[in-house]
Amino acid sequence: MNEQPSGTTAVLTARTEHQDGVAVLVVTGEIDRMTDESPLREALDAVRRGPAALVIDLDAVSFFGSTGINLLITVEHQARAMDVPFAVVAGARRVLKPLAITGVDALLPLYPNRVEAFLALRSVPRPRRG
Repeated sequence: MNEQPSGTTAVLTARTEHQDGVAVLVVTGEIDRMTDESPLREALDAVRRGPAALVIDLDAVSFFGSTGINLLITVEHQARAMDVPFAVVAGARRVLKPLAITGVDALLPLYPNRVEAFLALRSVPRPRRG
């Protein structure tokens, strides 16, 4: 967690919602090297549970640093290995700019809002699990 100029501490939270079999991880706060990553590990746990798809919603993220970038790459790799369709809601410049600077934006399925992410996930062929 980061110490803010006012003396308050920035908090990172993550909550999982479920919509039509899709796990949606809604992240709020700052994601940087000082962040407690445990709320973000929910994304990895969500993939391990094998939802129909996974969306990580970063709309309420106020700062996005290398910790967030690394986590998204890890989740993307794990989702691909488990055949779980994956999307990231990243409409804000504060999230998009670090992804673009590092080139990671080309590796991730990024969407400006949840509606577009869900539309894209619906068009992904679902693997047969048996």
